[in-house]
Amino acid sequence: MTTLLALVVVAWLPGAVLFRSPIAAREKRAALAAEERFFWSVVLSIAMSLAIVLALAAMHRYSFAKLLTGDAALALAFAASARFRLRFDPPARRPGPGMLLPLALVAIGLWRFFPSAEYIIGGKDPGVYMNEGIQIAQRGTLVVHDETVSNVPAFARDLFFPSHENRSYYSVRFMGFFIQSPDTGAVVGQFPHLYPASIAIGYGLHGLTGARWTTGVWAILGLLAVYFAGARLVGRPAAASAAFLLSLTTIQVWFSRYPNAEVVMQALLFAALLAIARAQIDGDRFFAPVSSVLLVLLLFLRFDAVIGLAGILAGAIFAAVSGRRLAWTFWPPLLIGTLLYAWYLAGPMRAYVELPIIFATHLTGWQYALGAIGVAIAGLLLAAGARSARVSRTVTAWAPPVTIAVVIAAALYALFLRHAAGKLAAYDAYALRTFVSFYFTYPAFIAALIGFVLVARALFWRDPAFLLTLTAFSLFFFYKIRIVPDHFWMARRFLPMILPGALLMAAAAALVGVRGRWLTTRLIRGPIGIVFLALLAAHYARVSKPILEHVEYAGVIPRLERLAAKIHDDDLLVVESRNASDVHVLALPLAYVYARHVLVLASPVPDKTTFAAFLDRAHARYRRVLFMGGGGTDLLSSRWGVEPVASERFQIPEYDSPREAYPRFVREKEFDYSLYAFVPPSPPAGTFELDIGVGDDLNVLRFHAKEQSEGHTFRWSRDRSYITVGALAAGSHTVTLWMSNGGRPPAAAPADVTLRLGARTLGTVRVGNGFGPYSFEVPADVAAAVPGEPVRLTLESTIWNPQQTLGSPDDRDLGVMVERVTVR
Repeated sequence: MTTLLALVVVAWLPGAVLFRSPIAAREKRAALAAEERFFWSVVLSIAMSLAIVLALAAMHRYSFAKLLTGDAALALAFAASARFRLRFDPPARRPGPGMLLPLALVAIGLWRFFPSAEYIIGGKDPGVYMNEGIQIAQRGTLVVHDETVSNVPAFARDLFFPSHENRSYYSVRFMGFFIQSPDTGAVVGQFPHLYPASIAIGYGLHGLTGARWTTGVWAILGLLAVYFAGARLVGRPAAASAAFLLSLTTIQVWFSRYPNAEVVMQALLFAALLAIARAQIDGDRFFAPVSSVLLVLLLFLRFDAVIGLAGILAGAIFAAVSGRRLAWTFWPPLLIGTLLYAWYLAGPMRAYVELPIIFATHLTGWQYALGAIGVAIAGLLLAAGARSARVSRTVTAWAPPVTIAVVIAAALYALFLRHAAGKLAAYDAYALRTFVSFYFTYPAFIAALIGFVLVARALFWRDPAFLLTLTAFSLFFFYKIRIVPDHFWMARRFLPMILPGALLMAAAAALVGVRGRWLTTRLIRGPIGIVFLALLAAHYARVSKPILEHVEYAGVIPRLERLAAKIHDDDLLVVESRNASDVHVLALPLAYVYARHVLVLASPVPDKTTFAAFLDRAHARYRRVLFMGGGGTDLLSSRWGVEPVASERFQIPEYDSPREAYPRFVREKEFDYSLYAFVPPSPPAGTFELDIGVGDDLNVLRFHAKEQSEGHTFRWSRDRSYITVGALAAGSHTVTLWMSNGGRPPAAAPADVTLRLGARTLGTVRVGNGFGPYSFEVPADVAAAVPGEPVRLTLESTIWNPQQTLGSPDDRDLGVMVERVTVR
């Protein structure tokens, strides 16, 4: 009950009170359908809650209790200013059968968008978003003061976060988190904080589960926003059909379960489009500042939200030229929000803004000129249209056909004439074809083009902002996709506007006969359109079924909880370098979800003298200093020893993500880590024995991951791999390695291995099939030259590549399988 009450306060109460306040012609809002009134209550409340979170976190004062207090205080203030006269007068429209459509969309969203991915690990954008949001919830600030960073002495910083010599930030704490000052430990996430602010709210409502559910909630809100904006433009049947189709598409299902900012942009952008249409076209003054505030929030979400801002402003200008003025209350919130955004980019987000700056510097002169001409034309049109009825009539007459011509010409060019050449990459040249072929279908695309023509001809001035925003997003991203071309990863670009907008146009074309707005062949066109949409729905459902049955990284949270339980609050965990293995992605949630002291090495070969001095300082501050690795790190020294603490190997489901190819199946992402404690050194033993693939993480370097087969644990070597062995006794004279060529095919070169101890070559052997011992003599002068210190063995192997040789999926360069090494 407490959680439900908190949810009501955060997501409904202040917006409902404001929406019912007797301001700005309340009777117009009372005339809206009951379901849209409730939608606006939720959107307004969420917008206010997000603004409160951002404001409090910017002042380092956020907590969930303060958010609840702020929302309740706003609701009370609105009610008091209205003298508690919150009943609609005249009475509002009662709920009717139309309420069933949004309720059905909510039900579909709950079915298809949950359970959410367990993506809280680092390494990619989703984990960064999740951990940013949880840090806001736990620490109450946008810029975290990380004491683990500030406790690292200056002489040891290069071990973990060497300076990048960048004016915007000092170094990287984890992938996606920038250290602004190593002295104070100031760390900020890579991405703007609006989406993380919503994750913080979800975390406050229901912990880590609530944080994960946030994405699905945004996706359901996106379905509703698409429906309500589309219903106003093309009617309920087409809007409901488009929203339903959207819930079935692969892109929507995948990203509704997967942390990303695009689903947030979809919800806020379509809400802003609906608000600007209500304000400017329908003459409801209440929605003018609402649309402005939603646009400002979009700026704090992603930088490419400026495309939506540009499209909506262009639509507002065209509407103003045609005689529909926008209320002056639209501009003050936009101006204030833009100034705050400028401060935000210059302050906490100064590292983030480098990417847009780099993009801007790569624009050509004609692109800058085209933008300047567009701005100048918009200004001239606005000024001339306000004074000249002739200009207004001309714009009113020509804007729809010109927009249609631009869209049709660009679509035909991108489909049939555009090809990769020179600096034009294939994934940019074929971006539209990729979208249509894999995610939309050609029949749906033809219907969308027809629908665009019909809607733009008949209803352009009913919602110019929507049509121009859809055009702007399409031209921008189909010109250059601006993202790594892994299919699902790249498909995020289509999610906020292109996919839902195209579906609205396709549904409008299919149901035009049913609606009877442009054509009168109701009996023929209506049934055909319904059958077309049903076939499209069946196709989308079939294609998305594998995604629906998959939960990305399911089970990783319980594994992380067990790992975190092994690390105490007063321990320091040192994690191997990003260059060694994927174990480093576990470091981020250990630090920023489970509040452990964690440092990630910058190199798999750190300076041992500096590390020894750091260990001396760390042992004085922390109860234990631990090491976690799985790929190999050269850390052994006579100044400390290590003892095993724990070891675990587990797999979690990860969907296939090939470059420039459609994902095909679920694979298992394996984690194999061992946990060690640094302890005082032990006297050197007369012999050394190491079981490769078991507790070898501080002995091996540049090997492939641990493997098991037929009772053997081993690692594949590379062209050059290293094994660090314990201190040699003076009488040591034989190094023996148990190796196998792994069944190397005849088409590959023989498996020859040359072994070196330090700089001395011990010999070369040809490794056969099946594990067997291969011994090398150690000259007496070599053994006596390094008393008391670990020494490094170097294996130089001829390699082969299974993918190149056999056509298998394994694209590794493989040397030999190494099972065990002894020195006697």
